[in-house]
Amino acid sequence: MSGDGMALAERLGRVLATRGMKLVTAESCTGGWIAKRITDIAGSSAWFEIGYVTYSNDAKHKLLGVSERVFETAGAVSASCVREMAVGALVRGGGDIAVAVSGIAGPGGGSPEKPVGTVWFGYALVDGTIEAESGFFRGDRDAIRRAAVDCALRGLLTRVEN
Repeated sequence: MSGDGMALAERLGRVLATRGMKLVTAESCTGGWIAKRITDIAGSSAWFEIGYVTYSNDAKHKLLGVSERVFETAGAVSASCVREMAVGALVRGGGDIAVAVSGIAGPGGGSPEKPVGTVWFGYALVDGTIEAESGFFRGDRDAIRRAAVDCALRGLLTRVEN
């Protein structure tokens, strides 16, 4: 884990704690790495509620309520999917803000439309805000996942600091 990534998590924790907010995560391609980064910080239980690792579509559906239609029409690596993942995590996890991540970390699994390195991020806030954005990261599986974790933390910071 990079020092910069740890600094992002620590900064996020300070902001969430100051605002009395609880974070919920819903991770696919990052496999719980966001939750790990957060729980590496002593005292994170004050601002981290729960993390879901929903790698399969079935888990996304059963645990987070992602509709089967999303998988049929847009796929798991899509804006529609991460929005539903984030909302499901927020509602079921009882937080104030949620982040969801789904992507293709490789080395296989990519397509011309969704190449390896494509990652979607979803954010849901208790005020009803729901957003999705995508990123594209280069490198091996580890580098793509690491970049996705950092991007998710930066995305959370953007939303809670404004």
